[in-house]
Amino acid sequence: MMNKIAGGNLTWIDIQNPTSKDILYIKDNFNLDHLVLDEFTSPSQRPRAEEFDNCLYVVLHIPLFDKDKRVTTPGELDIVITRDHLFTAHVGENLPLKAIIREFNKNEVTKNQAMSQTIGFLLYFILEKLLNSCFPKIDHINEQLNEIEKQVFNGNEREMVYETSIVKRDILAFRRTLKPQRSILESLVQKHYRLLEDNLNKYYQELIGINIRVWNALENTKEVIESLEETNNALVSYKINEAMRFLTAVSLITFTLSVTVGIFGMTPFSSFDAATDKATFWLVLGFMILTSSVLLVFFKQKKWL
Repeated sequence: MMNKIAGGNLTWIDIQNPTSKDILYIKDNFNLDHLVLDEFTSPSQRPRAEEFDNCLYVVLHIPLFDKDKRVTTPGELDIVITRDHLFTAHVGENLPLKAIIREFNKNEVTKNQAMSQTIGFLLYFILEKLLNSCFPKIDHINEQLNEIEKQVFNGNEREMVYETSIVKRDILAFRRTLKPQRSILESLVQKHYRLLEDNLNKYYQELIGINIRVWNALENTKEVIESLEETNNALVSYKINEAMRFLTAVSLITFTLSVTVGIFGMTPFSSFDAATDKATFWLVLGFMILTSSVLLVFFKQKKWL
């Protein structure tokens, strides 16, 4: 699916799930390097920026949240800019990018603001929106952290073991997606690409600043989830220890009673006259009650029961 947005002297073409027909259209109309065209349909494992004779090719991985798997995944975004065209290509739906396109189509002021200058400024405008889209995702993670904290201290530690693992995995995946982007943003400033005017450096420095703020926010969530995980594990361990103490105390009491019954129930005792005496039964029963009472008091004092 191809979307075209034109404004001023610039055109933005977004291609979702590029096909051979889309690639042929771009090849016939825009004379892009065949290496760039090949990249549109080939996945890239890492972000990068590469300059060709008539274009600048940039690969970024945008953090996208998978609601079914409850984890952030890297959504590859291929970007190509020429003198007056900007191309974006991606596999599957890229919600942050889709939101920008929808805003351009609905808000003429926003579109004119983004497309009234150079292609480099349009690229900055889109990247700025994409980076800022990370903050609502982090806000959602913080909401999950608040709920986990509430549940941990409401006595639901065992249930929260799984939840903390899910959120921790999401944060780690988010960090893994975001971290490599900074070097690419820095290269857009430092390498002086022909299609990015030097007067745009202040804007691209701002992108680096946004990236740093997103990273710092993620660092904060990482520290919080690790602290919550430690607290939750400590509470789970405490409850397990309490249960083990209780079971140990009960086992010792029942073991003592079982040994007493076993000894006086042995066959050799039947040869003694005392074994058949009714008083002996009450003596043994009293001994068992006394022993159990002493053990109960002892374990109560030790706070095992």
